[in-house]
Amino acid sequence: MKQVFYNLQINTNGQKLYEFTDKIIDWINKNNFKNGIINLSIQHTSASLIVQENADPDVQTDLINYFDKMAPMDKNLYIHTTEGKDDMPAHIKSALTNNQISLSIKDGHLLLGTWQGLFLFEHRLEAQKRIIIHHYIGD
Repeated sequence: MKQVFYNLQINTNGQKLYEFTDKIIDWINKNNFKNGIINLSIQHTSASLIVQENADPDVQTDLINYFDKMAPMDKNLYIHTTEGKDDMPAHIKSALTNNQISLSIKDGHLLLGTWQGLFLFEHRLEAQKRIIIHHYIGD
C-alpha cells in the first residue's frame, strides 16, 4: 500500500469549464498505479470540481448559463462584493458544487463513464491560478 501526492496547476482565463481528465490519466500511467482511490481537492472558494459530460460542449454552455441564472452577477443582490460583481456569485456556485471528488482506479484505469470527464469549474471572470491536489492511496 502506498500514498502519493501531486499538485496540478491549471491557469484559467475566465468563467468556464476546464477539462483535466487526460492530465489525471497521464499521472496514473506515469506512476503505474494499479488499484486504489484518488481524491482530488481544490482549495479555492470560487472554483469547484465536477464530473460532467465531455462529448458535447453545449452541456458546458448550458451549465454556465444555468448557474449564472441561479447566482446572477448583480452587486445589488449581495453584501459581499469586495472583489467585484462575480465575487459572491462565485462563492455561491462553489457551495453548490464540489471541492473534492474521489474516484476509483482499477487495473490501472480511472473508473469514469463513457461520456464523463473531470473539470475544474471556474466561477470567476478574471484569469486565476488554481491548484488541484491529488492524493492517491493504493497499490
